[in-house]
Amino acid sequence: MQGDDRNDVKFGFTPQAETWNGRFAMIGFVAAVLTELITGQGVLHFLGLM
Repeated sequence: MQGDDRNDVKFGFTPQAETWNGRFAMIGFVAAVLTELITGQGVLHFLGLM
């Protein structure tokens, strides 16, 4: 099968960009949950925004 590699980094509204956006969103969500579990505070409290 020839064509675009799904892991290529491309800019704009492309399927590859949306794949990377989803991956980074998952990493951010896990980081927020881990921060809350480790510190016992929400992310906004941890950052001093609330």
